[in-house]
Amino acid sequence: MIRSLLQARLHDPFGLLGLHREGTGWVVRVHEPYATDVDLLDNTGGAAFKRIHPAGVFEWRGSSEPALPYRLRMHYGSVTHDIFDPYQFPPQISPQDLYLLSEGKLQQGYRMLGSHAVEINGVQGARFAVWAPNAERVSVVGEFNNWDGRVHPMRSHGSSGVWELFIPEIRQHALYRYEIRNRDTGQILTKTDPYAQGYEHRPGTAALAAPPCQHHWQDGEWMAQRAQWDWLHGAINIYEVHAGSWKRHPDGRFYTWRELAVDLVPYVKGMGYTHIELLPISEHPLDESWGYQATGYFAPTSRFGSPDELRHFVDCCHQAGIGVILDWVPAHFPKDDWSLSRFDGTALYEHEDPRLGFHQEWGTHVFNYGRNEVKSFLMSSAHFWLSEFHFDGLRVDAVASMLYLDYSRKAGEWLPNKYGGRENLEAVDFLREMNIMVHEEFPGALTFA
Repeated sequence: MIRSLLQARLHDPFGLLGLHREGTGWVVRVHEPYATDVDLLDNTGGAAFKRIHPAGVFEWRGSSEPALPYRLRMHYGSVTHDIFDPYQFPPQISPQDLYLLSEGKLQQGYRMLGSHAVEINGVQGARFAVWAPNAERVSVVGEFNNWDGRVHPMRSHGSSGVWELFIPEIRQHALYRYEIRNRDTGQILTKTDPYAQGYEHRPGTAALAAPPCQHHWQDGEWMAQRAQWDWLHGAINIYEVHAGSWKRHPDGRFYTWRELAVDLVPYVKGMGYTHIELLPISEHPLDESWGYQATGYFAPTSRFGSPDELRHFVDCCHQAGIGVILDWVPAHFPKDDWSLSRFDGTALYEHEDPRLGFHQEWGTHVFNYGRNEVKSFLMSSAHFWLSEFHFDGLRVDAVASMLYLDYSRKAGEWLPNKYGGRENLEAVDFLREMNIMVHEEFPGALTFA
């Protein structure tokens, strides 16, 4: 196992690292490639580890179990750093959530996957989780470990394909990615987190260990009225806005969400509109795409401010009697190799066959709606925006491209469904289930094509 660990191939790091009972005694193993020495800290001082491999594998043995949670003192020459050992903490993801993910029924996957500030056994830190079923090994890499995939390999949740790791004392907004080793080819990929709730400013692509929401909503009256709204007979007048081009500062800077709340809301109100429709605001790498080629399905773009500042904008709209509709893009995603494309070295979110999985007109990948974990991903994204940001509806982009297998394709460039037709039956099922969820979970919220 040590050989696999040092080759960054170990599938089950928790089977080797951390605290274990062996015979009548206890052992703690640590892998820190940059450390010169390691001590186990307890109430009586420190107990030195023995280096058992020159590449940075250390071991402590004792007759008594260390008090939990135990700390380690890492020596880097003359410099020391005290940490909690990540490999002493139990898994946090429930079997029920893993089951729902695999069944395509996990509607709040953003609470399970991604990075989350949590406290475990009295220790603050960040819990990371990602779906990569064809990986031999997945590691969290970031500015906190020199982007080194050997340092923080993750726990595998078996056939679910989910990997998890709690790293203590990670600071808020720390940059991170996942390093993934494909189990068949050995290919090493570095990917941003599909479920991240924040990313660094473009052109950077790393995810952020995002802090929890601090915004206190003041739109209770609006939400209560919306739930009773007779939307089938109500009048709607929608003002469509691209937040990045509606207005800019003289030096070309975007208006922030707070600035838009000051300028845009009274303008829309004075013009007699009932709703604002925001063109896509999910994180995206290219300004010119206007957000229609998204890479962050659970993160507002950092161009206009923080997630809490977006909440403030929506809150101001609601207090002014203005609804907010979000343009949402579950039809396709870009080919950027640091994002969803061939995420674990295989066609995971897309189809392997380009006749199903590649959109020739836009040069993007088509989601595989027939894969349950992809359905959970997209259902969770819809739920996220409506729940976390109080949006009043989703305008689903490019629905025709989702519904028809021959959309923008010539004869011989597409594959028929199981009945020989052109309808994408899996996409139809997804849209139906998504609409049911929206109307059941968010009374008064609407969906548009």
